[in-house]
Amino acid sequence: MRKFKLILVLFFNVIVMQSQQYNVDTSYTIKSTYAKLIKKYPFITIPEIKANSDVTETFDLVYNKKQDRTLHFDAFIHTKKKKNPAVILIHGGGWRSGNKSQMQFIGKEIAAKGYSCFAIEYRLSLEAKYPEGVIDVKNAIKFIKDNAVKFNVDPNKIAVLGCSSGGQMAALIGTTNENPLFEDKNFKSRSSSKVHAVIDVDGVLAFKHPESSEGDMAAFWLGGKSDEIPENWKNASALSHTDKNTPPVLYICSSIPRFHAGRDDMIKILNENKIYNEVHTISDSPHSFWFYDPWFTQTISYSVRFLNTIFK
Repeated sequence: MRKFKLILVLFFNVIVMQSQQYNVDTSYTIKSTYAKLIKKYPFITIPEIKANSDVTETFDLVYNKKQDRTLHFDAFIHTKKKKNPAVILIHGGGWRSGNKSQMQFIGKEIAAKGYSCFAIEYRLSLEAKYPEGVIDVKNAIKFIKDNAVKFNVDPNKIAVLGCSSGGQMAALIGTTNENPLFEDKNFKSRSSSKVHAVIDVDGVLAFKHPESSEGDMAAFWLGGKSDEIPENWKNASALSHTDKNTPPVLYICSSIPRFHAGRDDMIKILNENKIYNEVHTISDSPHSFWFYDPWFTQTISYSVRFLNTIFK
């Protein structure tokens, strides 16, 4: 009987392990991008982040566990105060590649300035199509608010910061506060997914726009080309939702225009509604500039100054 029970337990463990398997695209990494950029920018370096005694680091915390998938985040928490503004970090990778570890440098540095930072794992396009990844991040925000005391978080001071496709998602999350189209009714929480500030690092604001050249990567995530499923291309664009309720926004931009698609139109709406916003364009910089110094340091400086303006 004991042998039979052991075999049964092992069988179910195998089933669970198999159910956790999903396709992963590992093409977008800090190392591979560095190898491409160093040829044109021989002065760049990968930042060296020193340990800070005021910041605690915890990895792979679970925020959502479904039958076939467990989602995690990494936390970087400033411990000197019990209530810090929080910064939700969303990695890039064309909605298909990348992972939360790519936001560790940013998380550590901003946390050292008096914030609680959280790098979020979300389902990518090989596993789940739009809007599931956006909903995952919103669920993480709810979880962090639910556990605000544990994570030294002020739930009324939540910023979302994303890079590249993560920047697009950050802007969309900020412009769709409590929009039922992007809420998971099955996620049990006593909190809302509302955020109070947005930092968009080189993420597009409109998919179907004269300045945009989004193609196959966007189509794969959005579930079809723009002429096949136009409603997704429109609804996934932060510009479509920007109004008087949009929180303050910081845009940190490369020198490549296509990654700013829709930005100026969005700023016009923000200004009409007297919503605080900033734009910083880093001259002669490539996409993915935020990974490497000297641009990493600039990105942190712009971000912390903006966050201090909004929250402190």
